Amino acid sequence: MKLSHIQIQTNNIEQTTAFYQDILELPIIEKHSDSVSIQAGNSILKFVENPNLNSIYHFAFNIPENKLNEAIEWCKSKVDLIFIEDQKVITNFENWNANAIYFYDNNGNLLEFIARHDLNNSETEKFNSKAILNISEIGIVNENPLELGKQLIVEHDLKFFSKNNNTELFAAVGDDEGLLIMVQPNRNWYPTQTPSESNKTEVRIENNGTLIELSF
Repeated sequence: MKLSHIQIQTNNIEQTTAFYQDILELPIIEKHSDSVSIQAGNSILKFVENPNLNSIYHFAFNIPENKLNEAIEWCKSKVDLIFIEDQKVITNFENWNANAIYFYDNNGNLLEFIARHDLNNSETEKFNSKAILNISEIGIVNENPLELGKQLIVEHDLKFFSKNNNTELFAAVGDDEGLLIMVQPNRNWYPTQTPSESNKTEVRIENNGTLIELSF
């Protein structure tokens, strides 16, 4: 499952454009006074301005499975990586066979670079913004994550993520390539103490040749 296009909100389109263009060095493919579209590997990340927004999103980018340490070095001059514990910045998701690092964008959104070791995507070139492969996760806040997952499976022929222990509190639909991460409101976004809140989100998915448009 591929997350080909994500549309979320920002309360400052100019600062958001500057962050993704100048800090993360991602190409701006379309810019208007109230929106900006950013190329992130094989995915498009679009922000639409909402001056009243006072909440955050969580989303992740897949990077080559062998490039996490290089990504850490690349990030050091650009963003403050979030410490997990004991001055460590790497999280090991043993069940998912993946490692990740976290940081914030200008909006306070929780961003993640994740290296999934079951994907055959290792690279030899030195890590830079061109090594960001795609949007791999988007967080969706819903009162009933498990029921929402079941609904998506029935309506759109999707699947629960087989590596995840899907529960009423936390469920994931998709695969290593792309995941909808569904959590209940007020559940802290790992690894922070920031509670999750529901924000308008539009997602375009490619799944087995089918294009799926979702709004949350």
